[in-house]
Amino acid sequence: MGQKNNIYIREFVTDDAESLLELNLANRTIFEAITPVSNDDSFYILDAHLKLIEGWKQAKKLGSRYDFGIFESSNNKLIGMIALYKFGASEKCVLGYSLDKGHHGKGYATEAVRLILEIAFKELGFHRVEAGVMPRNIGSARVLEKSGFVKEGLLRDYLKINGIWEDHYMFSILENEFY
Repeated sequence: MGQKNNIYIREFVTDDAESLLELNLANRTIFEAITPVSNDDSFYILDAHLKLIEGWKQAKKLGSRYDFGIFESSNNKLIGMIALYKFGASEKCVLGYSLDKGHHGKGYATEAVRLILEIAFKELGFHRVEAGVMPRNIGSARVLEKSGFVKEGLLRDYLKINGIWEDHYMFSILENEFY
């Protein structure tokens, strides 16, 4: 589903569980520092990742979240994750993404964001996509800015990450701003 030059995104399937586990293990320190993922060792086993993917499939059926892997086009290797989370009856969703540390700075996250925005606006019919970024995560803020998002302001103590409440800048893009 959806392909650009360097990467493509597609929904996770059960066969991706081992690659997803490897991605999370290889990037555990980074992901735990910037996302509200589990830092419990029981998360870092294959069975947990199989259940995670099955849960994502069920959430999609309910229309509450849409999870995709980010894959390199050249070798079909899983290098990241990107998702849309819908809250309530609104026509908006929240974007979240993470990328393998060895692939930072190559434009892959920006490509993935643009691909998922096409899905959000053209296929799923959302009017607004939001994304929160911790102030120290300059690279992620730059990805959003390059993708057309507007910084709206600072949300204090927005998410608890690794046991600490973290401020986040809120970014958004509207359907009519997507090009």
